[in-house]
Amino acid sequence: MEIVRYARDGRTEVGVLDEGKVAPLRWASTVAEVLAQPSGGLRERLADVGPAVDAADVVHLPPVDGRTEVWAAGVTYERSRSARVEESTKSSVYEKVYDAPRPELFLKAVPWRVVTDGEPVAVRDDSAVSVPEPELAVVANRFGEIVGYTVCNDMSSRDIEGENPLYIPQAKIYSGSCALARGIVPAWEVPDPLGLTVTLRIVRDGTVVWSGETGTARLHRRPEDLLSALCHSTDFPDGVVLATGTGIVPELGFALAAGDRVDIGITGVGTLSNPVVRGREPMAWLTDATRRPDARKVLP
Repeated sequence: MEIVRYARDGRTEVGVLDEGKVAPLRWASTVAEVLAQPSGGLRERLADVGPAVDAADVVHLPPVDGRTEVWAAGVTYERSRSARVEESTKSSVYEKVYDAPRPELFLKAVPWRVVTDGEPVAVRDDSAVSVPEPELAVVANRFGEIVGYTVCNDMSSRDIEGENPLYIPQAKIYSGSCALARGIVPAWEVPDPLGLTVTLRIVRDGTVVWSGETGTARLHRRPEDLLSALCHSTDFPDGVVLATGTGIVPELGFALAAGDRVDIGITGVGTLSNPVVRGREPMAWLTDATRRPDARKVLP
């Protein structure tokens, strides 16, 4: 079962996806309303749905809206630490944060900039080395309770961040830099979030040109600890999505190219597949998609 957001007959709805059918919630029309609920009783409330329709008959939207924010954590796997040290002229910064009491946390996207499965992600046109970062994301309600999980692609410009850590906002936050899977899997359906397998494939001209695999057991920081640090001094009235970092990073000589496809999978949570475009202009449709959800840009 997944909590999903979708467009149908000119309106946006929030519902439950199960066995190829989508049923709208009777009591909420936004994900933000769902994330305003305490975790206790949420399972029963998700059973309060209307008539179901085929999932193929709706336009799937990213599972974030309202004032919900997407944040991300960095350097939470040993592989992430070694990759950052390799690429950066300030390597000691990443070595220190890996074991520091305070984790690296940064704002990744506001809802209208998030794309979902089948929609394009982008590399900056001023970046020579950009890569996807496949991550388990926790979904928390307004009370800071983990209520679900989803898949995140934290697109990153390695050369820009490597030049100077102060450039992280430019390397991490731009149009097409954040993708989330179509659904949120409720927390009770993921009994062991530290026992999941994460896979990444990059396909170019029909051929897999890079692939990798890791497990969330290798996380250096527990998801609940990352969330606690994020919520320590910040309110999230419509909940928050927090990507927990990546343990899969291609070698420094590899870079995404326009026309590639990024395929991510996390066992028990979902899949996420996105074609790659380059530059700002191919993502300009996002500014209109907020007002016209039926016109989401899904590429073959």
